[in-house]
Amino acid sequence: MKESLSQTQQQKLHQSLSPLQVQFVRVLGMNGPEVEDEVRRELDDNPALEAVSDDAQDHPGEEFGESAEELQLADYRHEDDIPSYRMEANNHSADDRHYEPVAVQGGGSLMEYLMSQIAQTRLSPHLNDIARLIAGNIDDNGYMTRTLRSIADDAAIQDGFDVTDAEAKEMWELVRTLDPPGVGAVDLRDCLLLQLRRRPADRIRDLAIEMVSHYFDLFGRRRFDQLRKSLAMSEEDFDKTIALIRTLNPKPGSAVSGSGSMADDDRTAYISPDFIVEADGDTLTLVMPNRIPALQVEESFNGEIEVTPRNKREEEAAAFIRQKRDDAESFIKAIGMRRETLRRVMTAIMKLQREFFLTDDELKLRPMILKDVAELTGYDISVVSRATSGKYVATGRGIYPLKFFFNERPKDDDDVSSREIMEALRTIIAEEDRSAPLSDEAITKALRSKGYNIARRTVAKYREKAGIPVARLRHFS
Repeated sequence: MKESLSQTQQQKLHQSLSPLQVQFVRVLGMNGPEVEDEVRRELDDNPALEAVSDDAQDHPGEEFGESAEELQLADYRHEDDIPSYRMEANNHSADDRHYEPVAVQGGGSLMEYLMSQIAQTRLSPHLNDIARLIAGNIDDNGYMTRTLRSIADDAAIQDGFDVTDAEAKEMWELVRTLDPPGVGAVDLRDCLLLQLRRRPADRIRDLAIEMVSHYFDLFGRRRFDQLRKSLAMSEEDFDKTIALIRTLNPKPGSAVSGSGSMADDDRTAYISPDFIVEADGDTLTLVMPNRIPALQVEESFNGEIEVTPRNKREEEAAAFIRQKRDDAESFIKAIGMRRETLRRVMTAIMKLQREFFLTDDELKLRPMILKDVAELTGYDISVVSRATSGKYVATGRGIYPLKFFFNERPKDDDDVSSREIMEALRTIIAEEDRSAPLSDEAITKALRSKGYNIARRTVAKYREKAGIPVARLRHFS
């Protein structure tokens, strides 16, 4: 057999992000408290990074580096003895409005519970990271919030490691075997099947699996007579099968994050607004509370290393100084880029939703999607998505998540927001005759009489989104 060597030429498009871009994307997706924690960790880990105290800014030429506040803190024997109010940064002017953090019920215990189970599995570090990423994208009810492909893309962009489709699917299947049963499902049908397959095998369980797998639509619409005929089941078996399905938990995550023994360690989470919008007549003012200290490169790490290293130890020391200095400069730039990006995104939202911020009237919200903000700011849609995720704005009426302001258009050429239509839909249903509830077709006609020209399938979508059941289930309810 004759062997030969040959050369081939191939073009390949590859996008690589610089360390600064990776760090920027990561901190951009964090909320305020997470960034504060990140800054504290970086200050602890990197000796080249330091926080600029107010005293140092006011008196840059003084050799004595301790402020009066630091002298007071030195009076305490241990850091744990220091009252919490003395550890808070006081960098606000006298006329600043102060917003107390809003307490909300924490919902992180399910993720902690999943993470503890993943830690007990014998996985390679790479697969362990993938499993943790997937668990982090499961909501408090136990359902997947994103596709495996989007999670893999985030792993490449945010965390800097590649995930193949096979690896993502393998770790997803692993997560779906964790407790509570049903966790990691993509929808209700999938959730019920996961729980049924964990039950001991018997005839009733197999009938339940067949019913949910192939006749879930009939089961959801409670067409029990038709369902029993389709499965050719006896009345006794049918009743036992329905009873088994009713024992399943449609929200398996609630077993952990809700009430119960596993939820005893739930903590209260606090929301601190990232933005404050104040209205004065026709003028809107944006304030960004700054809870992050000013950062700079520590003086001894500044400047170029002029002395030529004489041995390996000095060479390693010089490399260490350069690395830590570069890391500090990169981190300072990433924090600055994050703040500027958030400011521009919030300014664009204020421009698009000006009427709401002036009136605090939800019906004044206009249609707005990520693309609209991206066009105003010049950023990519993914950047806008990360900049708005987990961020909050305080107005005169209350504190809102930025995602609250995004409303789709029912039709491309329509300037009516989905929120306005949903409010009109709720009003129509609230005023209907309970003995003869309106069908989706009748609701569509009622909305059109009010000037909302939308299709019946759109009405059905908004009704389901508002959590309102179909007409036959609203009968005398």
